[in-house]
Amino acid sequence: MSVLSTLKFGSQTGLEPAPSRSHRRSRSGLLLVLLAWILASFAVMAQETVPAPQRSSYVLGPGDEVNIQVFGEPDLSQRFKIAVNGRMNFPFLGELNVVGLTTNELEKRIADGLRGDFLVDPRVSVTITEYRPFFVNGQVKSPGSFPFQPGLTVRKALSLAGGLTERASEKRVSIISENDKLKGRSKGRPVSMEDRVAPGDIITVDESFF
Repeated sequence: MSVLSTLKFGSQTGLEPAPSRSHRRSRSGLLLVLLAWILASFAVMAQETVPAPQRSSYVLGPGDEVNIQVFGEPDLSQRFKIAVNGRMNFPFLGELNVVGLTTNELEKRIADGLRGDFLVDPRVSVTITEYRPFFVNGQVKSPGSFPFQPGLTVRKALSLAGGLTERASEKRVSIISENDKLKGRSKGRPVSMEDRVAPGDIITVDESFF
């Protein structure tokens, strides 16, 4: 049977000639390209929908301990405890007043101080290794100072202090913040058990009326 007869026979019977090997390779290549495009599109969508990590808004204060890394300069990389006066003594730069700065702002201050006279392009990283404490007093089993933990609530803070005494009132809990103390306020604001605690806060639990 000739090739022409074969094509006619196939068209009459509803059958198509089998695809050649090169045609199958072409279709496979097209599918791979299409799959790669779909995966790339999903990757772009994921990058657009996932928010960038937020910079830390935590402000430094007396009692905080920070680890400062100056890349390529091991003599400048060490831990520092912020003193009661809010200062820390950094090599070459002397005493730095760091109270109220975020870790990002401290990185910039150190980098700016080292740039030029000491280093061409200093890269500085500041991380908190120990937070300054908060305080719990009043009707708790173990009053005192405790290391701050990110995400700390009043309930968790009171559990660190041993929990409430039998005479305590869960509805009469107040906090005096560092800002309150700086403004001369001596009376705490009422808080609930799920309110957040900040470093330097003073938590007071009063007695129940009954």
